Amino acid sequence: MTHPGPIGIFDSGIGGLSIARRIRELLPNENLLYVADSIHAPYGEKSEHYIQQRSDAITRFLMENQAKAIVVACNTATVSAIRQLRADYTLPIIGVEPGIKPAALQSKSGVIGVLATSQTLKSESFNNLSRLFSENVRVEIQPCPGLVEQIEALELDSEATQTLVARYVQPLIQKGADHIVLGCTHYAFLAPLIRRAAGAHVEVINTDMAVARETVRRLQMHNLLSDSPQAGSATFWSSAEPSLAHRQLSELWGERVTVHPMR
Repeated sequence: MTHPGPIGIFDSGIGGLSIARRIRELLPNENLLYVADSIHAPYGEKSEHYIQQRSDAITRFLMENQAKAIVVACNTATVSAIRQLRADYTLPIIGVEPGIKPAALQSKSGVIGVLATSQTLKSESFNNLSRLFSENVRVEIQPCPGLVEQIEALELDSEATQTLVARYVQPLIQKGADHIVLGCTHYAFLAPLIRRAAGAHVEVINTDMAVARETVRRLQMHNLLSDSPQAGSATFWSSAEPSLAHRQLSELWGERVTVHPMR
């Protein structure tokens, strides 16, 4: 039986588009709703209470627009708010988890590095995850203030962004990391810079496809997949200044899109 409702996806800004694109690859016939809360980015420098309030407001907004499932396409919002969202709402809510497990299993040097926002790295759930897989590897963390802002400004390969990436990656390499985990969905758009700064011997771990597969699995489990033969639509909202929002979402989605304003 078809379920025509859309999949709701949100992030503190445009980073979650890295996951939305993967969901679109796996589910080309599903309708998508995407909220970029860019005026409040980065969540990683905000309090947990603030992030919970924003996550709840956006979840309710997406549900009012008939979302049948919610993808919290933001590491910081996942660690800060997803437990409460799942307690308050009954629809499937899928979060993002840094790829510490695959990095730990694959590491040869016994050292893995994690790039993330300050709030993610301070969270209880991140530290629980890190401890779970730190028996055989050492997990080195690196907060990355300023990186989200560079991505929101579409400075994906500027000299300033390259300098910041090198500043955050090099300490992890010097500590022996042979895997670098991207602990923020925004950082997927800097993966080429991160690989360049880390060197060919270092593996960069991104979980965007894993989240997309989990979204498919959860929709199947709840009989929520659409069986429409038509290509799905994508509707976008952003709290950024309208001309910037249009440029951000069109460039990173890969085609010109209409962006609705949201506060």
